[in-house]
Amino acid sequence: MIRFHLKCDQNHQFESWFQSGAAFDKLVAGKHVSCTVCGSSVVTKSVMAPAIATTAAPVENQMAALRKKIESSADYVGTAFAKEARDMHDGLTPDRPIYGEANLAEARKLAEDGIPVMPLPFIPAKKVN
Repeated sequence: MIRFHLKCDQNHQFESWFQSGAAFDKLVAGKHVSCTVCGSSVVTKSVMAPAIATTAAPVENQMAALRKKIESSADYVGTAFAKEARDMHDGLTPDRPIYGEANLAEARKLAEDGIPVMPLPFIPAKKVN
């Protein structure tokens, strides 16, 4: 969705939301956009400044804190995640917090076998050992 500042041929200004710039163009061409003041269907986009967030949203801060906690308290095992998780579950290696990467089939098989896994809400940074 995109918000445009609009102006009619009578110089009335108003705003409206559109699915995209192309959707706006199509609706204007079909005379489906009209001025909220006078009803004129001769409407154009007026100059507008983009809205830029100057601070992180609370959810972004929470995600960053979660990422920091996971990356500082767990071992990154990369693409060996499924094997490491299975080895810990089977008692072949000591339990420890890990994170890494697994494809959908690997993650599904771990869950089916009763091995607790969950997707992370971020893509792990590649670590070089």
